[in-house]
Formats: sequence, C-alpha cells, structure tokens
Amino acid sequence: MKYVLGIDIGTTAIKAAVFDENGQERGSHTCEYTLLTPSPVKVELEARTYVNAFKVAVSNAISKSKVGKQEIISLGISAQGETLFFLDEKSEPLRPAIVWMDNRATEEAAWLEEQLGREHVHRTTGQVGMSATWPASKILWVKKHEPQVFDSTARFLLIEDYFIYLLTGQFVSEDSLLCSTMYWDINTRQYWPEMLDLLGVNKNQLPEVCHPGTAIGKVASCAANEFGLSSDTLVCLGALDQACGAIGVGNVRAGIFSESTGAALASVAMASEPVIDPSGQMPCFASGIPGMYMVHAYSTGGMAIRWFRDAFCASEMDVERNCGLNAYGLIDCVVESVAPGSDGLRVLPHLQGSGPPDTECLAKGAFLNVTLAHSKAHFARGIMEGVAMVLLRMIEATRALGVEVNEIRSLSGGAKSRAWCQIKANASALPVRTMRTTDVAASLGAAILAGVAAGVWTSVEETATRFAEYDLEYTPEPEHQDLYEGMLKEYKLLMRELNPSFKRSA
Repeated sequence: MKYVLGIDIGTTAIKAAVFDENGQERGSHTCEYTLLTPSPVKVELEARTYVNAFKVAVSNAISKSKVGKQEIISLGISAQGETLFFLDEKSEPLRPAIVWMDNRATEEAAWLEEQLGREHVHRTTGQVGMSATWPASKILWVKKHEPQVFDSTARFLLIEDYFIYLLTGQFVSEDSLLCSTMYWDINTRQYWPEMLDLLGVNKNQLPEVCHPGTAIGKVASCAANEFGLSSDTLVCLGALDQACGAIGVGNVRAGIFSESTGAALASVAMASEPVIDPSGQMPCFASGIPGMYMVHAYSTGGMAIRWFRDAFCASEMDVERNCGLNAYGLIDCVVESVAPGSDGLRVLPHLQGSGPPDTECLAKGAFLNVTLAHSKAHFARGIMEGVAMVLLRMIEATRALGVEVNEIRSLSGGAKSRAWCQIKANASALPVRTMRTTDVAASLGAAILAGVAAGVWTSVEETATRFAEYDLEYTPEPEHQDLYEGMLKEYKLLMRELNPSFKRSA
C-alpha cells in the first residue's frame, strides 16, 4: 500500500491527512490558531505560529494513521490565497505575514487601478479589479508605510511558497495561487511586467512559476527532522485551497458547483478556457488541474458563525470542553428550532469585507429588524441565512456567464451543519450534496495532485471522480422558495443602500 499526505493551510487552522492509494483517510489532525487583528482592517499572523501548527498537524496525522513516515510517498499542500510573507536575504520573515482578508491597502489598490484601468486589470489577471486583499496592494502598502521592510525584502512569497521553501529549500509557486496576486497574467500564465514595474518589484524576488501538481524535490534533511517527515518523501506543488477542495469533492467537470463554508465562503465552477466577465463582477482563476480554469467567488461571510460562537456562545463552548459535544452542533440544534426567515431578522454577514460578485472591501456586518421577540437562536439562523444569500449571488453571477450550475457540493465546516445545508438547498432550489470526502476535501485534493505527480495515480480527473462519493443529499423544499427569493431581493437592496455607511465607518 502506498500513502500520500495532504496538508490544508487554512485561514484559522492547518489540517493534515494521510490517504492510502484507495483514497481512504488513514489519519488526520487539525491545529487551530487565532489571527492577530491590531485594527479593524489589519489581519496578521507570525510565521512561527503557522510553522508550529504545521508541525503539530503533520506529526499527529501521521501518528494517528499508524503509517510509518518512510511509507509516505509524496505530499501536497492546499493553501489559502493572498497571505503574504516578506523574507530577508537569509530567508527569514521581516514582519508578520499579512493575511488574505487584511484590508489596510485600500488607497494603494485604488491608486494601482487608476494607473492601469479596471478593464485592463480584469482582462490581464482575470480578477475583477484591484482590492486591498490582493498581494500587489499589500506590497505597495508596505513600500509606503514600512519602507525599511520593503527595502530589506529579498523574497515576496505566498503561504504555500513559504512552506515549499521550508520543506525543500526551493523558491517555487504555482499559478492557481498566483492568480489573485495581481502581478500574474492569466493569458501568459507568467508574471505581469507592467504591474511589477509599478510596484518596484524585481522578478528575481518572486518564486519560479510552475503548474499545480509539479514535483519539486524530496524533503530536505533539516526539514525532515523539524517536521517529522522522511527525507524520501517527494514534495509536490498543490493548489489554492478552493481548487484543491473542488478536486477533493470531484468537481472536475461542467455542471457541478462546489461551495466551501469555512472561515471564508467560496464557490467554484469549472471551465475549459478563461471566462472574462463582461460585467466585471466575477473573477476567473487557473484551476488545480493544469490547463483548466474556474469561475471562483469568495467572501468572508463564512467566518461570521465562528465570530458568533466565540462572542456569544460561552455556554456551548463550556459544554464542548466539559462534555465533548461540539459547540457548532449545539448551535445547529437551536437553528432548527427557528422557522425559515428568522421571524424577519435579516443579516449581512460581511464582518471583514465582501467579495465577488458584490465586491466591497469596506462592507460590514449588519443585523436588521431586531425586536424583543428575537433570541440568540434567531441570530444564529439569521447569520446562516445571510451567508446563504451571499451564496445565491455567487450562483446567480456564475450562471450569467453561461456556466452550468445543476448541483451544489458542499465542503468544509459548514457542510457538517444539517440546518445550514438545508437552508442552502431551500434558498437555491438545488440539491445540496455533502461528500464522504467533505471533512478532508482540500487535503484530499492536494494529496491527489501529489499522488499523480509521484505515479500513485494516473490522472487527477479520473482519480477525483472515482474517489467522490455522496454522503447526504438535501432536497429543496418548494414551500420556502418565495421566502428566499424575497430575501435575496432584500439582500441586494441592503448591500446597495448601506454602502455609503460602510465607507463612512471605515
């Protein structure tokens, strides 16, 4: 039996999982961390925090699998996009990593878009315009506000690039992750010289560009000792977490729409060529399958339920600590006790800006129509319904591009919530399916890429389709369709009318 390790570096946790050659998980472990938020628009994390979590996740996954580390043929990494590291000449971090959802660089984003033009940016990168979350904007912010860091930076790396370096000593990146840097060209699939000139960044400061699934080399001996790996294990490029998650649930052909509700809410629909949205709303990315593309939307909406848990569910978290009952499961139970529509409560779940198709980096959360009759349970359901409205906008905008959407495959933590999955099915009027691979979808996608690179499997598409098995299916309940259609209209109205307030309160 051959084994492959898939590691998912998420926004608030790292998950590692060992898979056998039949795609069965043999052991996994998740290590969480808390992001640093020194201001409402700043989100950072120390590199050492990521490294320590990586070590804990990997060592525990291997231990739980009861597989010897020398039996692991290859490993691949699924990674959050846009999180940026600044390394000095000795390849040491100069400052904390700036996390993808950080919104400090709004002025820099606006300046870059003014210099290049929104349409030119869209047609070159596939992204719908400049945003504070993009690494190009972050680099310019550091150049202006932390010039000593910028001047001392020898390498600008994304989070997957950083771990590839730690594991192999090589500076290599892949194009699914580079898509949203805004210094990568979706047409040439190489760096965009015009943007690099504006930033004052030299191509030599960036990693080599390769396809997802490229074999980089074996684990360096020093890294093998630090991370508890074998120096015979082959390290392979993975892909953007959403691209890996799509592969992990078998979203490798037209008509399937995968959505991930974790810290972020994200959606993926596959395409065989770049899809440039004439309305300028929806972005296009390189997928985790070389030569393929994906219409991919994202928002911070999925983090809202974690915020709710941490801020208002101390009793549920005590029960989890003392009795082992999951706090999210307890929240799910009370959500099911509230009727669809949350008795009129409406929620905009954008606690850290909103993404495509309603991109507004300054968007905030909002709770509307609150009365004395509303309880904590109403707020929990209202958040879930608010995130479902964001999902509906993603589906609506994807279909507007002529891309088929016939079913929803759900992954990440939100897929464990029966209440949330049923809300999504009712709101979208589409079947929502969770997969047996849901809990480890991103890790499995990264493992499939690494396994194909190492010769364990022959094809990403065939392997992903073969491993994808339905777990549960949530069927739409037609009696709620009018309610959610009306709720979507309200959501669009609120996003439009509250936009000036978002900007005033920034």
